[in-house]
Amino acid sequence: MTDLHDLDLILRTETPVLLIESLEEKRIIELFSRLAIQFALPLFCWTMTDGLRRAEYDARPQADLAEPAEMLRYIKVSSQSGIYLLLDFHPFLDNPLHVRLIKEIALNFSEVARRLVLVSHALESPPEFRHLSARFSLRLPNRSRLLTLIREEAQRWQHAGPRRAFRANRKAVDRLSRTLLGVTESDARRLVRNAIHRDGAITESDVEEITRAKHQLLSPEGSISFEYDTASFAEVAGLENLKAWIDLRREPFLSDEPHTERPRGIMLLGVQGGGKSLAAKAVAGLFGVPLLRLDFGALYNKYIGETERNLRESLKTAEVMAPCVLWLDEIEKGLSVGNSDEGTGRRIIGTLLTWMAERKAAIFLVATSNDIKLLPPELVRKGRFDEIFFVDLPNTNIRREILRIHLTKRGLDPDDFDLDQLAALSDGFSGAGIEQAVVSALYAARADDSAGLGTQAIATELQRTQPLSVVMDVQIARLRAWAQHRTVPA
Repeated sequence: MTDLHDLDLILRTETPVLLIESLEEKRIIELFSRLAIQFALPLFCWTMTDGLRRAEYDARPQADLAEPAEMLRYIKVSSQSGIYLLLDFHPFLDNPLHVRLIKEIALNFSEVARRLVLVSHALESPPEFRHLSARFSLRLPNRSRLLTLIREEAQRWQHAGPRRAFRANRKAVDRLSRTLLGVTESDARRLVRNAIHRDGAITESDVEEITRAKHQLLSPEGSISFEYDTASFAEVAGLENLKAWIDLRREPFLSDEPHTERPRGIMLLGVQGGGKSLAAKAVAGLFGVPLLRLDFGALYNKYIGETERNLRESLKTAEVMAPCVLWLDEIEKGLSVGNSDEGTGRRIIGTLLTWMAERKAAIFLVATSNDIKLLPPELVRKGRFDEIFFVDLPNTNIRREILRIHLTKRGLDPDDFDLDQLAALSDGFSGAGIEQAVVSALYAARADDSAGLGTQAIATELQRTQPLSVVMDVQIARLRAWAQHRTVPA
């Protein structure tokens, strides 16, 4: 089935008004031009800048019909059947006169078949003629169509100049065809064309660039932040139980087999600053997929219903980006239920739970929480998440590895430092606290030109700072007591 076939079926029905929400204006005009020839019907196109004109050939526009009311009156009294594409008409649907004229044209369809096709990025059908209208959506290209599109753009680039050799990595082309799933054909063609024109090739780096561009297309408002390069996070210190758990589920999660039981997600519980964020990034790195972070603060809107719509749009973005990891950071802050939010929190929970139960796409949820007791019981019951992991403060061996990682990251040789001494001194510190001690020691060493960075400089910074186990001793003790028999150590 194709868009042309679907539109053909619609045009054979007596539906006088068709609403199309799309940004692919040129493609829509092309499709209707082909159908107009097939049905031997005139095709008209209206814009507020040019007025009304014939679309099958280069005709002079009727500029005197640029005003919506005048154009609709002209169509109403016309005795000629035809298809009328009204482009970006959505701002004029608030006018009762325009709505009435559209309704009168539609009611007279059986006598004179004048079909109105409203095309815009967003369309809300007024109730006056909703029963006389239908909606149509352009199909998104499947993998077969995307591979054809990539081949077409490669051939076009080769023919644009003499002796231009196109280079393609088969694996990269296959990944690219998967990556482009979920975007419109026009956007997919533009992204592929840009990638080819850069260097006459399709490579792995092009796939990464297009993945980032795809996210920008799908989530321009920024309620979901995006991180593609997650491979490095698979090398974080510790988290051995979590890594083993993820490793067992990597193949089923990435499988294309229709009956494979995919893992659904995990919850990471731990003290604030204890490393849950790093663990969430490590999950994406171990799976080798993009990481999307849902910002609950960006979701909330003062208008009733808008917050839920924002959440649905964000979840839709995640579905299009699949396979991916969706990180719900500090989930208790976004899903708190109170009397002061006019029920928004409860509706958000309902929307999220429904999506969690019904989703089919390869999206692995990672929810992080500082206080699981603030979450509604229906969210943490068995079955919502596959497992709850507790991210505790690092032990001696992990602290030693964290020091090694942060020293190496800053161009220093860990073998030049007494890591055993520093690991002992950093007892009770979080990974972030250890990193900050290294950074502070570097600043101090730069300020004192006579002294290089050594073990003593870092030890001084550690002794100068109160560890997290002291600053948050009560909260940590309470979390450990709750997690002892209810969670799995990460």
